Amino acid sequence: MFSPNFFRIFAAVNIQPIAYFHSPLTSKFGIPRQSGLAKGLSGHIVFTPEYRREEAVRGLDGFDFLWLIWEFSLTTDPSPVGRGALTVRPPRLGGNERVGVFASRSPFRPNRLGLSCVRLDRVQLTQDQGPVIHVLGADLMDGTPIYDIKPYVAYADAHPQARSGFVDQHDWQPLRVEVPDDIARLFSADHYRALCEVLAQDPRPRYHDNPTRVYGMPFAGRDVKFRVADGIVRVVGLE
Repeated sequence: MFSPNFFRIFAAVNIQPIAYFHSPLTSKFGIPRQSGLAKGLSGHIVFTPEYRREEAVRGLDGFDFLWLIWEFSLTTDPSPVGRGALTVRPPRLGGNERVGVFASRSPFRPNRLGLSCVRLDRVQLTQDQGPVIHVLGADLMDGTPIYDIKPYVAYADAHPQARSGFVDQHDWQPLRVEVPDDIARLFSADHYRALCEVLAQDPRPRYHDNPTRVYGMPFAGRDVKFRVADGIVRVVGLE
């Protein structure tokens, strides 16, 4: 039996960000729907001042992957979950079929918490920001608050034979990406590679299928304009 004091303590728990994520993706539109899909997409983690100490990351460079626990900080619009409904419409099911919120990775969640597994690129020790963690393949937008970082350990975290529910029955293949040379050369090699990986995942809502519509996606300080038709993403402009 729990004491009344236990519940008073539990109710007082208040988590605060320990760090913020920085990425070339500055809008929700275009964020990969899962971590690891755009493997070359770089980002870095900057700690808040109280955690900018080298001992906080001692031993971290011995791991290849990290778990990030973060907040869907821009998911502030009223959602079915916020109004008491407990079903969502996953993109993998075309955005039309509903499943339980806890059988999905939808951003519309009771506590708006996200969980991502990212590749550790390097830990950089800086004078003004302390240890900065560089990662690859994150599905976080620029400015995302991070609440915890944990190392990925293969013996406990890897389950290669595990079932994946409805995901197993709805396979999806990346699209082909075509970028004109005059636009491609405006990006660094790393940013160009990451841009192609992000576009190949088809940033559009799954229920959109208008081959003439032009979409805009902020990336690395530019607005990338593109169309999608016949399984090909064609970049048509840049602002």
